Amino acid sequence: MNTRVKICGLTRVEDIEAAVEAGADALGLVFYQPSPRSVVVSEAAELARHVPAFVSVVGLFVNPTAEEVREVLERVPLDLLQFHGDESAEFCSQFGRRWVKAIRVREQGQIEAAFKSFSEASGLLVDAWDPERYGGTGQSFNWDLIPSDRPMPLILAGGLSSDNVFRAVSQVRPWAVDVSGGVERSKGIKDIEKISDFIKEVHRVCKTD
Repeated sequence: MNTRVKICGLTRVEDIEAAVEAGADALGLVFYQPSPRSVVVSEAAELARHVPAFVSVVGLFVNPTAEEVREVLERVPLDLLQFHGDESAEFCSQFGRRWVKAIRVREQGQIEAAFKSFSEASGLLVDAWDPERYGGTGQSFNWDLIPSDRPMPLILAGGLSSDNVFRAVSQVRPWAVDVSGGVERSKGIKDIEKISDFIKEVHRVCKTD
């Protein structure tokens, strides 16, 4: 199975183009104002214009109101919603759009419980626990907590870079990996070489299998 790659936290057209050129499967736009990688709706709409066919545009939200999500959907052609806060399954399901739920992992059994709680999701994203931040920590977690029995696609995030993603994919065998800080020069500003190296390392796993 080929592991898919999402590059998240994009804020510039040149970074969108670089990620597409390097072979990214999905691109993430952050609609969470406290994040240094956040974009406003008008910026997101412009960025989305530069995404070609067969590359997914993902909108990332953290505890939004339903009105906020709908406002984005009216103006930005999102293919998938990604919820990183404390949203319920009922909240995530109301927009008539496929969605992914992110959880911050810190203990055994948490992922199995999330598979059940968010059974209508198109995937479950597992990230590192931080009591103050909803992702974007740059930290990894104990991958041994990830079960091999997965009733839906599992997306691995948290502290990934070209230095460790080969090992991560080889060990976890996720449906996809999600990276932001690991391919940046500074927060919100991507590094073209780091994006390319990251995706090459993911694809290298498939070649060695």
